[in-house]
Amino acid sequence: MSDEPAALQRLVYEMTLLSRHFPTSVLRRPGFQLDRSAYLLLIRLELDAPLSLRELAEAFRLDISTINRQVGSMLKQGLVERVPDPAGGIARKIQASPAGLDLLVQDRAQSRDGIGAVVADWDAADVALLSKLVARFNASIEAKEDNPWPRP
Repeated sequence: MSDEPAALQRLVYEMTLLSRHFPTSVLRRPGFQLDRSAYLLLIRLELDAPLSLRELAEAFRLDISTINRQVGSMLKQGLVERVPDPAGGIARKIQASPAGLDLLVQDRAQSRDGIGAVVADWDAADVALLSKLVARFNASIEAKEDNPWPRP
């Protein structure tokens, strides 16, 4: 019997275990200033041109009403702002505000510290390999969904 089915079973199991660590534990511990949805939306807006609500809904594979609620909350908190469409379209677009980007930088540093603590006793080559494989895994999902995500 091939090792592939056992390896795939192990991967599925380990991915399930990995998912239980979010949004809590050392990876997302108390002290974060942004909730998970704001954090993810700001990451996308940081790396992309201003986006419409529809474009955000498509990017996140969420109903537009869900994105509208999340963006509405972020507007009230000053994390994002509405701007005219740079291409001259009628719909207003959403971009990260300077305050939102500042909180994103702070929360990202906390994430880095938390994940860094988990892999502190790993060899640098192992950290690099895990990073490479997770990036490849994410890219494969994005390709299957035809939903590429911008990368820094």
